[in-house]
Amino acid sequence: MNLIKTTLFFITTLIVNYNVKATNYFVSNTGNDSNNNGLTISTSFLTLQHASDLLVAGDTVFVENGTYAGFDIRNQNGTNGNPIVFKALGANVIINQSGPIRNDGINIENADYIIIDGINANNMPGNGNGIRVVLADNCIVRNCSCGNNAERGIFTAFTDDILIENNVCTNSIDEHGIYVSNSSDRPIIRYNECYGNNGAGIHMNGDLSAGGDGIISDAKVYGNILHDNNGAAGINMDGLQSPTVYNNLIYNNHFSQGIAVFSQDGAITTNSAKIYNNTIIVPTDGRWGILVKDGGNINTQVYNNIIINNHAWRGCIAVENESQFTSDYNILNDKMNNTGDGSSITLSAWQALGFDNNSILANSMSSIFVNSTTGDYHLTSGSQAINIGTSLVSSIVTDDIDGIMRPNNSTFDIGAYEFVHNNVSIETNSSNDLMVFPNPSSDYFILNYEATQNITSIRLIDVNGKIIKVFNANKNIDVTDINSGIYLLQIEINNN
Repeated sequence: MNLIKTTLFFITTLIVNYNVKATNYFVSNTGNDSNNNGLTISTSFLTLQHASDLLVAGDTVFVENGTYAGFDIRNQNGTNGNPIVFKALGANVIINQSGPIRNDGINIENADYIIIDGINANNMPGNGNGIRVVLADNCIVRNCSCGNNAERGIFTAFTDDILIENNVCTNSIDEHGIYVSNSSDRPIIRYNECYGNNGAGIHMNGDLSAGGDGIISDAKVYGNILHDNNGAAGINMDGLQSPTVYNNLIYNNHFSQGIAVFSQDGAITTNSAKIYNNTIIVPTDGRWGILVKDGGNINTQVYNNIIINNHAWRGCIAVENESQFTSDYNILNDKMNNTGDGSSITLSAWQALGFDNNSILANSMSSIFVNSTTGDYHLTSGSQAINIGTSLVSSIVTDDIDGIMRPNNSTFDIGAYEFVHNNVSIETNSSNDLMVFPNPSSDYFILNYEATQNITSIRLIDVNGKIIKVFNANKNIDVTDINSGIYLLQIEINNN
């Protein structure tokens, strides 16, 4: 009788692929703008602006480590298949002077399909931003660092389908780490770290007064780490329709909400928000963990969050209007509110109103997290957050902030981090289990099984059911030639 067992398996080998088309230009501190073409490092240009002025769809500017003045790119468009790319060739490509027109380090204006990758833009003066993207669609800002800028780290306005990922935005003097504004639909803000900013970590505002419909639709904000900011909220949402906010770690933000759902300049009150699997720790000088203003309650869902508030009386969730608001499967303090930013009520009183019936009171942080005093909010072994979440989030939350599959065990964990059960056990019809570890894997994985288990086939299958590779029945399996991704490991035992 054939016995086939399967398990979900991850390979995390990093594959970086740049599809470079058209012309490649080079910029370096040893270059010269009088060079004929800038097509090699030895004939590179000196300034980013000179290279920028030459670009058409598909062109790439490779930038050597060094310090540079900023640049302005306007009315030059890439396309879906051929973006215009600025790519740092090292970790120390630094813009420390503003561009020729504005005080920003990088200004992208009336220019679609532009990618900025790996460039640091610091210390912009006056009203300057590290990186500014306005009236520009389908742009990407990734792997950049923006610190100590006069206004904001990254600022965008009227930017549909912008992707902001893997950036570090710190110590903005006036406002926020990342600010997406002015009717920018479908933004994705993910895997960024924002700290030390005078305003919010991430601020989104529909800005009706600036034109457009004043609504930011379908924003996705996930995997961000937002800490030690000094105003508004870790994540501030003004005038958003149907945002999804999940897997964010938000802690130690002063004079701030963890997540704020409201209307000030937006055309609507942010509503239909899905707030899932966040870890929110509010300090003694903070405000509410999640604040939902009247209108924001409509179809808003709050599931699988850890919300711990150290303020004297402010607490975990405050809602001005209870109608159509749902909240459950959270870990909370005994401080809630159903009338807005006022005195708190107990969790049991909150549950009597129909909320959080499956939620529980938080134990000590030392029993929940690995080390909260050092900012390590991974779940510790035996944490009360393990295996008590709901799968109602599963259509959106498929992994955690580290990219670990959810659920990693039988049931969803609560908070931004899933507890990692390294060994995956595959039950067989014998008394001996077959073990697969580590999972996630890189380079190789190990099968641990008894000799009595006659493994006759090992197949790696992708999520579409395609067989990627067939392995010999060895205990050490090499996967260095397999692209990173999520796979099904199919193991056939005793085919006779």
